[in-house]
Amino acid sequence: MLLTEQQDLIQNVAKKISKERIEPNAKQVDEKGETPWENIKIMAENGFFGVHVPEDYGGVGSDMVSHVSVVEEIAASCASTSVALSTQALTIAPFLIAGTEEQKEKYVRQLALGQVLGSFGITEPGAGSDVSSIRTAAVKEGDFYILNGHKIFITNAGDSEIYVFVARTSEHRTRGISLFIVEKDTPGLTFGKKEDKMGIRGSVTREIFLENVIVPIENMIGKEGEGFKILMNVFNETRPVVGAQATGIARGAYEYCLNYVKERKQFNKTLHQFQMVQSMLADMAMKIEASRLLVLKAAMMLDKNDPNVIAYSSMAKCFASDVAMEVTTNAVQLLGGYGFIRDYPVERMMRDAKITQIYEGTNQIQRIIIANQLIAEM
Repeated sequence: MLLTEQQDLIQNVAKKISKERIEPNAKQVDEKGETPWENIKIMAENGFFGVHVPEDYGGVGSDMVSHVSVVEEIAASCASTSVALSTQALTIAPFLIAGTEEQKEKYVRQLALGQVLGSFGITEPGAGSDVSSIRTAAVKEGDFYILNGHKIFITNAGDSEIYVFVARTSEHRTRGISLFIVEKDTPGLTFGKKEDKMGIRGSVTREIFLENVIVPIENMIGKEGEGFKILMNVFNETRPVVGAQATGIARGAYEYCLNYVKERKQFNKTLHQFQMVQSMLADMAMKIEASRLLVLKAAMMLDKNDPNVIAYSSMAKCFASDVAMEVTTNAVQLLGGYGFIRDYPVERMMRDAKITQIYEGTNQIQRIIIANQLIAEM
């Protein structure tokens, strides 16, 4: 798929910055296990957080194709840093879909400019893939809602200044769900310990507690009971972003591996001369390219408001993340014992790849969504 001149320019800028300024510190970001604030500053300075956001709200005013291209480039160098981009997009999405002009001006502008980080509080101890099972409650009292609940696995929790929470305003399974904006300094909003994760270790994850958190009625996104519908539309936009992230991780591992097999010798031959190795490299390259094209297809459909995007968003996320896991695992295999050592980046990439099969809806759930869309079209 050919990119427009603007899309190509944005991708090339992202590639250059990613290679020169993000990649050299990727190992340290993983080892420290802390939010990479310097990388976030670099991305903010270059407008990466607001690539697809209208200029009226502080963004670049481009499109989803450009956005996923930027995410892929950053993820190819440092998956942890790319999570800041994907999470910011996740937080911005409900505002762009259903927010008021006042909400967009107040919150989207800060997020798009990278002045603050945002978090989306969905997952709970008893509600992961099944969003309709959330129990965090929002009780209306006059011009306010009182929120009480417990969220887990929330990216950027504690570091973010702006939070969007999914809460229950009635007992109806789907029409009883609403979305609320909560600022970090709101009384009753507290954070748990930082999770010690397998991968994306430079992206902080914590649990969140809401205890009698008072939220003004104007901080509801959309109308009461519309939260589930908004959330499903949000996922349509953000799953291709995870697909782009997965494609970037896979590409980073493949490119490192390709250089390695050109230099490493066994049996008086470089590894790339062995047909078995060539076959593995060919499979890696084909699947990465297929992932990218599927992600771009979903992004183009989003840019055109294509109603059939639901299946393609899930396909992009599911296929690309499965490919990322396969490619990074094979990269470790091709490096042999060195692939298992932390001095080499492919083991980090393998650890990072795993989460892309899990968050933003597990790949088992994605397959159900895809099947349901296909059956509905019969």
